[in-house]
Amino acid sequence: MTDLNVPGQLVPGELASQRWLPLAGVWCLYAAFGLNIASLAPLVSVIESDLSIRHAQMGTILGAWQLVYIAAAIPCGILLDRIGGRSALVLGGILMAASAIARSYADDYWGFLLAVGLFGLGGPIISVGAPKIVSAWFRGRERGLAMGIYITGPGIGTIVCFTLTNAVLMPWADQDWRLVLRVWGSITLLATVFWFVLITMAGRAPVEVTKQRVRGAGVVELLAQPGVRLLMIMGIGVLMITHGLGNWLPELLRAGGMTPDQAGYFAAIPVSLGILGALVIPRLATPQYRYHVLRGLFLSIAVGCVCYATMGPGIGLFPGLILHGIASSSMMTVLILTMVELPGVGEHRAGTATGLFFSAAEIGGVAGPVVLGILYDVTAGFGAGLGLFAGVGCALFLSVTLLSHRVKQSP
Repeated sequence: MTDLNVPGQLVPGELASQRWLPLAGVWCLYAAFGLNIASLAPLVSVIESDLSIRHAQMGTILGAWQLVYIAAAIPCGILLDRIGGRSALVLGGILMAASAIARSYADDYWGFLLAVGLFGLGGPIISVGAPKIVSAWFRGRERGLAMGIYITGPGIGTIVCFTLTNAVLMPWADQDWRLVLRVWGSITLLATVFWFVLITMAGRAPVEVTKQRVRGAGVVELLAQPGVRLLMIMGIGVLMITHGLGNWLPELLRAGGMTPDQAGYFAAIPVSLGILGALVIPRLATPQYRYHVLRGLFLSIAVGCVCYATMGPGIGLFPGLILHGIASSSMMTVLILTMVELPGVGEHRAGTATGLFFSAAEIGGVAGPVVLGILYDVTAGFGAGLGLFAGVGCALFLSVTLLSHRVKQSP
């Protein structure tokens, strides 16, 4: 059977140009993915007040979808390898939209927790499916470029959310945060429709690829590779930092004396820089230079966390914002690129391998927001959590040498 959206190789001419249609569709879904992840961060204080919850409880809410994601990522990867990306990504988009709308109707802690958790069923289909689609349609340096392009989607979604929520949408909605979340849910549904239209316009795949039937033995075989295991561990550290900072940065800035509007604009700075970096850095991460790139990214995020913890408000925050932005989007992109190019993985098993990767990485995605919230309540500040994140960044920096040796051992 031909999978209409997972071709095996590029061909010259019109068929080759069609690969940009799936990429555009993936970008739209990934932008909606980022929009929904960021949607709560600018609203933390008003939601806490409305639902009568503390920072520690909000931390568990912010980490709820990642907890579901851990269990769902591998099944979602297998689903992608079996049924193909078109139907799977439509399902993922619908689930993300349902989560956004369900949040707007929650009236207590548990209802809100469950609504956010629903995102953990749709999110992995998108984040696992995106590299699988890209790895199938693109080759060589263009694959790095394509991954850099689609990874800008969450960044754009985050910028839109941070800059518009308190400055535009909350005044428009008469300070009704529930209506704002319904707007984001509607946009997610539109992105899903756009994906379906574009992948249908792409027509038949240039070559036939049979859908993979991945069984438990295939997962065990992937886990037997030392490179896969180490990349999974590194992913935990990366998402611990990026999800922790991503969810709490507006509140961190507000705690430093900024207004909600100012915090939203400043929080968009690292996201904007991350978008620019995502268009350049993955292209530089060819096998020859990949480990140097990773070391630079991990060092940047570690120093950025130190800057957040030690610098005062205002212009003193800019070094942290810049270093955070340089590393934020590209760390995961380069790790995923390394994963799908392992000799024992390839595009045919990219969905399952990426599902494994994210199922582990989201342990950090859960821990980051939760730990930062708990440490804030315990210490009455963000310094302890930021110090922890800086230490994780240093550990990632040191692990790159081991990664290079493990990849060489891959079959």
